[in-house]
Amino acid sequence: MQENQPKTPLSDHLANERTFLAWVRTAIAIMGFGFVVVKFSIFIKQVSLAVSRPPQSHSSLNSHLIGIALVALGAAMIIFSYFRYEATAKALDSGKYYNPMLLLKISALAIFLISLGLLAYLLLSI
Repeated sequence: MQENQPKTPLSDHLANERTFLAWVRTAIAIMGFGFVVVKFSIFIKQVSLAVSRPPQSHSSLNSHLIGIALVALGAAMIIFSYFRYEATAKALDSGKYYNPMLLLKISALAIFLISLGLLAYLLLSI
């Protein structure tokens, strides 16, 4: 390493790793929620059949799509957070770190749009 380059403190790299792990935990939680949405739809369909009421196929399709979208969002978050982790590690080593907000903005927007879809689904199923 050259003398004029600042040595990155270990605490910065550990903070980067903790941030990455927080993104992974968030992604796993979102995927778990998506799984629950899909499985709850199957449960509602079975209950409807048990009480001799025909299940509404459009509501089942909507909840499946919302659940699948949540699982896909969680998977994408894991991939993108890994790339962000690697980019941050390189930026810390080079001494040229900046705080990229793109992953945060995309994730927030995607979660908001999916939650609007879930809200619409719940309102229409009343």
